[in-house]
Amino acid sequence: MDAPATQNRVQPRMRYDGNGTSARIGLIFMASSIAMESEMWAMAAPGVAIHTTRIKLPKVTVEGIEEMMNAPELRQAAELLGSAPIDVLCFGGTSASFLHGTAYDHALIEKLKRWAPGPKVTTASTASLAALAAVGAGTVALATPYVDAVQARAIRFLEENGHKVVSHRNLGIDKDQALAEVPIEKVYELALSVDTPEASAIFISCTNFWSVGAIEALEQALGKPVISAIQASFWHCLEISGVNGAKPGYGRLFQHRLMRETGAAGS
Repeated sequence: MDAPATQNRVQPRMRYDGNGTSARIGLIFMASSIAMESEMWAMAAPGVAIHTTRIKLPKVTVEGIEEMMNAPELRQAAELLGSAPIDVLCFGGTSASFLHGTAYDHALIEKLKRWAPGPKVTTASTASLAALAAVGAGTVALATPYVDAVQARAIRFLEENGHKVVSHRNLGIDKDQALAEVPIEKVYELALSVDTPEASAIFISCTNFWSVGAIEALEQALGKPVISAIQASFWHCLEISGVNGAKPGYGRLFQHRLMRETGAAGS
């Protein structure tokens, strides 16, 4: 009797389709922002996927950020994202999670865990601190696009967590879309300008501020670690998921989280 036709059929070659077979990262991001999603996908090795839901940010000021964080859409976003089969949920707002200090950031994580039980949870601020610790940073130089009031909150957050800010510059931008209009070359020059011999690392804060494409060049130029909030957030999602799922070229932070040379992104 002849074998079924299916047994003799040549199996078709399947193309990579973006399926998160190693890790699915759920991202809560600002509705008017674009940089973080794009940069996370750029850093993600095959097998790591990013799934996003959005909340509205009126303005990049203390008042605008508070309005966003007090709106019911934050809980709705967490619940919606948590209904997907994700491995980790990341709140992708640095200033929104450090705005009122470390205790506020921790409380935000606990709320997200209640609203989206199941996945591991991090925030851009928690991830940034973890990344600074991972590269052994102490004192830091800070580069941001923030207005002065938000810059002051960033400095306070870093210093209350043991990272004295020895130098800093900010661009004074208060419109979210304008943050992502700053060219990467200007971000590179901004980061260079804040460096001092006293700084053990450079920290670039803001998740709608292009950064990861400049990190390798900055580390080569400065000879010290460079951490950005977007880079740190992606790295921390891999770290708490136990997944080696980063492409090379995005900074020394990823030295233990790079995709394995076999081509399989796995733990």
